[in-house]
Amino acid sequence: MITTQQMKELEDYAESQGISTLELMENAGKGLVEAVKKKFELPENTRVIVFCGNGNNAGDGFVAARYFAEDFPVIVLFFGKKEKLPEEAQRNYEKLKNPILVMEIKNKEELEKIHIQKELPLLLIDALLGTGLKGEIREPMGMAMDLFNQLEGVKVAVDIPSGINPDTGERAEKVCEVDLIVSFHDLKAGLTSLRNKTVVVDIGIPKENSETPKEKIGNGKVDLVIE
Repeated sequence: MITTQQMKELEDYAESQGISTLELMENAGKGLVEAVKKKFELPENTRVIVFCGNGNNAGDGFVAARYFAEDFPVIVLFFGKKEKLPEEAQRNYEKLKNPILVMEIKNKEELEKIHIQKELPLLLIDALLGTGLKGEIREPMGMAMDLFNQLEGVKVAVDIPSGINPDTGERAEKVCEVDLIVSFHDLKAGLTSLRNKTVVVDIGIPKENSETPKEKIGNGKVDLVIE
């Protein structure tokens, strides 16, 4: 298991070894898509909806949206502002092109204008907060999480479900409830009670500075299901 501080130190170490945050983000988004495809048999008419906030978790979601779009129609619901995104997440936001539909949502009125075809199978991706949870959940994150939980479909969290403290596991007043958690590099300390629904994905952080996973699957991007 790993804490957010330890993860930050490993990311800094990776950068010192010539592996950029942008590269790690690309590996994370691609690895998430591969993990989801390994876990679920998604019907051809599946619609993918990626819920994104203002942090690097959103950047991972933007990358995943590009890879999902190779097989499925994708909608990105962006509950944030482009100018507030970290540099790497902003660059991946700018890579989102047709046929991906991006909808920026700043308030309840804009959210109410969205019509989602609920009769079709949905894959819902939680890239709202991740490990960036600090204090109380504010709008528009609250209404984003409400919508995520209200919709029916396969639900996946990017790194950690929004609303769960990544170090303690403490739940906020709202939490995105998911079927699968795709955690990057190592199981986050706050996911101990959810390890039976967590998959760990290797995002390319040099192994010389960290523990080597016990098992690899496929091309080395997706590690083990924690049991």
